Amino acid sequence: MSTTRRITVTALAVAAGMTALAACGSGGSGSGGKDPKTVTLVSHDSFNVSKSVLAEFTEQTGYKVDVLKGGDAGKAVNQAILSKGNPQGDVFFGIDNTLLSRGLKEGIFSPYQAKGLASVPEELQLDKAEHRVTPVDYGDTCVNYDRAYFAEHKIAPPKTFDDLLKPEYKGLLVTENSATSSPGLAFQLGTIAKYGESGWQDYWKQLKANGVEVVDGWEQAYNERFSGSAAGKGKGDKPLVVSYASSPPVEVLGKKPEPKEAPTGVAAGTCFRQVEFAGLLKGAKNDKGGKALLDFLLSKKFQEDVPLQMFVNPARQDAKVPELFTKYGQKIDKPETVAPEAITKNREQWIKQWSSLVLK
Repeated sequence: MSTTRRITVTALAVAAGMTALAACGSGGSGSGGKDPKTVTLVSHDSFNVSKSVLAEFTEQTGYKVDVLKGGDAGKAVNQAILSKGNPQGDVFFGIDNTLLSRGLKEGIFSPYQAKGLASVPEELQLDKAEHRVTPVDYGDTCVNYDRAYFAEHKIAPPKTFDDLLKPEYKGLLVTENSATSSPGLAFQLGTIAKYGESGWQDYWKQLKANGVEVVDGWEQAYNERFSGSAAGKGKGDKPLVVSYASSPPVEVLGKKPEPKEAPTGVAAGTCFRQVEFAGLLKGAKNDKGGKALLDFLLSKKFQEDVPLQMFVNPARQDAKVPELFTKYGQKIDKPETVAPEAITKNREQWIKQWSSLVLK
């Protein structure tokens, strides 16, 4: 939803007092899977899991998990490519459908069909012929809005991509850089799906003219620039931000009594679906442990922990989703999508075109 994420909501999770990782490292005895009793998971900064869940994996298999985080999803994927053949760990988690073809083309994953895949809808299995990656979660990148701002200014919040071009929203939106951020790229792909090859560039020209702000990544956009972020303590001055349909529950987590609605809302007509995957890294030093971890990532225990840890939807259709997630999150019935083969063929060109249009 990164996350899946990716679903990138770690800063919010920490601010809400959620549980920390059971094991998190950037080296040490477990790094790179050198210790046969340790399996190293390489991921983006937003990977999160309950202590008790990782403890159960260790109890079941005898393996401890060492989590090695590498920044935003795009940065983490690039690092995995640069270190291919001599990977930093055994399993990579956090490559999504916007970046998947890059990882597959570079050959950084070894095929493995994880247990539990039969419970995952086929539309999420984008590499089902070779099983080089395993779908773990999915989420929708959407524009979020600060309800208090729009109520105070007596303006209706936007609902669609078209709305964002209206003069009443001039200078209110912050988004992430398509070249450096997974949600930023997803938002761009959403506009490509909506307006097509002939129209998306004109849309961005108009969005730029309407004062859109671009920052490097989600953390800066949401926690520093967005006025509705609890972690940012309202210091941001942008009431519109590119985030996720599942971001509003984060703003409610831990509040007593629970409000009738989340303080942030979702513009449902601006959403693009992301699917997040994990894969066994080619050259993994703990191949057996890596396969065991992939199986565990698809287990109901891990899948049912996903919503309130990374605020994305579990890939397994039989996994239960907490009430907080369903009550305050926005269910998107018709998100925009772009075929994986189209992303593969055009992604680099689209990013260059976007950069030329928006950043210059």
